[in-house]
Amino acid sequence: MRVSFHLLLYLGLLGLRVSGEPGPALAKSHSSGQSATSRGGMIVCESGIAARVGAGILKQGGNAVDAAVAVGFAMAVAHPADGNLGGGGFMLVKKNGGAKAEALDYREVAPRAARRDMFVAVNGEVDTELARWSPQAAGVPGTVAGLALAHKRYGRLPWRRLLAPAVRLAEEGFAVDACMSTELRDLQVRLEKWPASRRVFLPRGRTLATGSALRQPQLAATLRRIAQQGAAGFYRGETARRFSLFMRRHGGLITEQDLRDYQPKVRAPVVGEYRGYDIESMPPPSSGGTLLVQMLEVLKDYDLRQFGAGSPQALHLIAEAERRAFADRAVHFGDPDFVGVPVAWLISPAHVNQLRGTIDPAKATPSDQVRAAEPPTEGPDTTHFSIVDRNGMAVSNTYSLNFSYGSAIVVEGCGFLLNNTLDDFSALPASPNAYGLVGAEANALQPGKRPLSSMTPTLVSRGGKVVVVTGSPGGPRIISAVLQVLLYLLEFRLPPAEAVRAPRLHHQWKPDTLYAEPGLSKDTLEVLRGMGHQIEEIERVGLPETIVIDRGIMTGMPDPRRPGVAVGVP
Repeated sequence: MRVSFHLLLYLGLLGLRVSGEPGPALAKSHSSGQSATSRGGMIVCESGIAARVGAGILKQGGNAVDAAVAVGFAMAVAHPADGNLGGGGFMLVKKNGGAKAEALDYREVAPRAARRDMFVAVNGEVDTELARWSPQAAGVPGTVAGLALAHKRYGRLPWRRLLAPAVRLAEEGFAVDACMSTELRDLQVRLEKWPASRRVFLPRGRTLATGSALRQPQLAATLRRIAQQGAAGFYRGETARRFSLFMRRHGGLITEQDLRDYQPKVRAPVVGEYRGYDIESMPPPSSGGTLLVQMLEVLKDYDLRQFGAGSPQALHLIAEAERRAFADRAVHFGDPDFVGVPVAWLISPAHVNQLRGTIDPAKATPSDQVRAAEPPTEGPDTTHFSIVDRNGMAVSNTYSLNFSYGSAIVVEGCGFLLNNTLDDFSALPASPNAYGLVGAEANALQPGKRPLSSMTPTLVSRGGKVVVVTGSPGGPRIISAVLQVLLYLLEFRLPPAEAVRAPRLHHQWKPDTLYAEPGLSKDTLEVLRGMGHQIEEIERVGLPETIVIDRGIMTGMPDPRRPGVAVGVP
């Protein structure tokens, strides 16, 4: 099937570049991962379709938040692995000119019927099937409310215009690329269990092949109600009725009252300083921003540049800072509306100096000697986009369904995928979640509570002007990825492409393992092993989507490990 000519024409009218044979070009939800430069605006994200939709909004005179709303909804259609209506996330917004950024928290919340031990089986163990692959695993979605709040506070163009591209994409379809086809094939056993999931992603009982059209009419109808009614089109009325009916029929917990009660929150960002740059990042219930600032504070007392980017000495110090930050994450973090999170103390000179004083520059510290508790985590299949408009307004947004394609459950009558975010809570204090890590009491499941996150949307400024916009998917590895991109830019002063491409590592305290990407030399790894690090080589540590602004020139750099796209606006 070919992608609709009318959809291509519509995207062309938005000002999107369409050349040659337009169908396959627009169909790519993952592009080559090449950088782009511009003075008029920049969008970097995993979906080429969504990035071009956002660029069209900028060309129409929309600002960075308008583009973010359009990109967020377009990704819910064209990048269903992570883009979503049925999940949640975090957004940082900063106007040009010195004002502090605002942090918008639209993380999912536990339904009112959630119980502390709801995923604990009669044998006392966690029922992982229930906690990860059932309607009970879903938190109340926050994405629609979060994007609506951002538009209300900052948007310029009409709401309906921002959703129109997503509605068209869902109605008229787009061609599936090889990456999506592979993802669906890997998830086929899960998708087959749910009629609506089969109908959308496994038509005629087969995985959608590369080049075939993905049309989502039920999702289009849901998006149209949101376009017409705003957030109420999701949290009230027909969509809420269908959503809650699906939940009742299949044992889920989310009710119409839960949907009506959901509220995104405006929070103050976590703020730090590094080498003359102001760092602003996400506060709790994300641990990302606090840990990022804490690690930068620990590391800035070392002259990492003298060791060199990628040197064993620099990597050792980075790993040791990560080890200690993740130990703090285990004990102190949760939803700040339920537990006290001592952010100011965690990034204070007294605490930072104490942490730094425990680092041996020549030897790894065994994690058992750092702290006795163990950390929670979340799934690695988030997605991130960074946007800057011609006036310097910047948006850094990370959102997620938790796992790739969430629980693989499409809500009948609504067309969107369910998150499985309740698995991010600590089901039991010493029971591992899907990624082998265990949680602490501060992150225990409670009704109305937001689960702990690692999402780290981040803005870096100098003299009040944003100079770096970044963030990443990757579960706990998000924090390490953002940290190292910033170090390569601000400490080692690498060009944007080199800073994003440079091999990264990750230490999350427990298990006591240093995860390393391909690209580090065997000699470097051997030196690190000689210092006491237990190394495991893995495919990747995060996928930062980054914009660097220098003298008015915006360079967008998608991470080439899973290529996204950078689209500049003249």
